[in-house]
Amino acid sequence: MFYLSDAELDRLLLDDIAYGDLTTRALGIGQQDGQMSFYRRQAGRVSGVSVAMKLLRKLALKVVAHVRDGEDVAAGTVLLTAIGHVENLHQGWKVVQNVLEWCGGVAQYMAQMVAIAQAINPQVQIACTRKCIPGTKSLAIAAVVDGGGILHRAGTAESLLLFANHRHFCAEPDNWVAMVARLRQAAPEKKVIVEANNVEEALAALKAQADIVQLDKFTPEEFAWVLAQRQMAEPKSLLSAAGGITLLNVADYARAGAELLVTSAPYYAPPTDIKVWLEPI
Repeated sequence: MFYLSDAELDRLLLDDIAYGDLTTRALGIGQQDGQMSFYRRQAGRVSGVSVAMKLLRKLALKVVAHVRDGEDVAAGTVLLTAIGHVENLHQGWKVVQNVLEWCGGVAQYMAQMVAIAQAINPQVQIACTRKCIPGTKSLAIAAVVDGGGILHRAGTAESLLLFANHRHFCAEPDNWVAMVARLRQAAPEKKVIVEANNVEEALAALKAQADIVQLDKFTPEEFAWVLAQRQMAEPKSLLSAAGGITLLNVADYARAGAELLVTSAPYYAPPTDIKVWLEPI
């Protein structure tokens, strides 16, 4: 389970309910007791349940989760229920529905990508970048993991990744051997990842013995060609494919021999359809 601070939870709630629910207040029904249930309309991967529970509990509601994040469920499955005053139920309704729908969409897309790639090669891993929708990082990271993916890098401080935009400022921007050696010496506990934007750069990165060479926007055919050249390098760098990898082409890269795929596509997946039903007790 990933930790969300009270500040993050409050921000989600305050975005929608800072001044209460006018309709409930106008009808005078707020102090009645009721039950609210969240259903998944289509079958698929679940995410956002643990966050939803925390949000609803902050509204003084009694909450029961019927599934866990990361589970695959049938259409019509009840994800969680909440009991309490009607005014609190209505305040939690849309916030929680949005979380379950967006997180579920990310997790479902990732789960589909993983299933397609691992049907070709069970060793394939799919990593999501930090290019999530602004303001959604905590939810996005959890949803990616719930979908069976891994994290490419959650932030710039946790890993070494040499881009061309770094090399432009080096005294010898084409001296890959020197740059890789310097990175390895400065951060000996980290793997050295370098990004190559064309075949020439990929070959230079292989010669420099980077731990991982990230091939950006290479076609599956180009990736397969560089992979074949890797056989002449020793030790052999891991090759990752990045840039424009989606459900439509993930199988092509897996067949080309990629064992690590880097993508941002799941963050922009269609949200899951979640039905919410409120009724008096």
